[in-house]
Amino acid sequence: MNMKNIEETAKETENTALDERKSEASAHPDEDVKQVVDFALEAGRILLKNGGEIFRVEETITRICQHFGVEHVDIFTLSHGIFVSAENETGDVYTRVKHIPLSGAHLGIVAEVNELSRQIAEGKVTICEAKGRLEKIERTPPSRARFQVLGAGIGAACFGYLMGATLTESVVTFFIGCLVYLWVLLAKRCQLSKIVINIAGGILLTLCAIFATHLSTADMVLGLQGMIIGAIMPLIPGMAFTNAIRDIADSDFLSGTVRMMDALMVFVYIAVGVGIVLMTYNNMTGGFIL
Repeated sequence: MNMKNIEETAKETENTALDERKSEASAHPDEDVKQVVDFALEAGRILLKNGGEIFRVEETITRICQHFGVEHVDIFTLSHGIFVSAENETGDVYTRVKHIPLSGAHLGIVAEVNELSRQIAEGKVTICEAKGRLEKIERTPPSRARFQVLGAGIGAACFGYLMGATLTESVVTFFIGCLVYLWVLLAKRCQLSKIVINIAGGILLTLCAIFATHLSTADMVLGLQGMIIGAIMPLIPGMAFTNAIRDIADSDFLSGTVRMMDALMVFVYIAVGVGIVLMTYNNMTGGFIL
């Protein structure tokens, strides 16, 4: 059998499998629509929960539904909820609503779900296989805590150096950044509110920076400004702020505004924590802060 015959046989087999799936779908239209919409909504929920953009969520749901034969589907996505409505061949409408609270991001999960949806669109994965893979993707664990802490420390030190901190101040900022992110991980494990986490984080990093300046000598003078700016960076919701701008640019003004307000409020919480300590220290020392 030559290569041409092999390719023709493979193509016939793929077409036969596709026809079988279509015939099964037409035999049970109601069950098929519900199954497809439920699966697509679950994929969208995982994307939105882990930091996916609004357009990506809607594109993924649409791609999955259309591939499995659900042509009439309407999607309305907000920053914390998804509304999906689909219509079968007989005109019956099936609607689902899913609430997704704002949470942290996991770009690895977003990339995996996005790749799965593309494989579905190419016909490489059946819906049963896709369900199993989606469950496995959702169970993907986050990066180990020590790597997150190390990354926060390196990021704090590098940003501090870029913002004018000396090399010695950047080294100190590295340890402050690690300590601050240890607090963030502990607070999230205790399920503390975002307000408490960021205000307390701002207070902690400012106290550590002030303490470091008191340990400095005449040969090694440390300034507060560079250390505080660098140590703030692990608390900054950069991804949420970027996604908000992306949503607004895509004309998703409602979702973009909600995400923007959420990010801006985090900035306010951090500023309150830093400001409390600096004002108190300023009053105690007569104005010699930086």
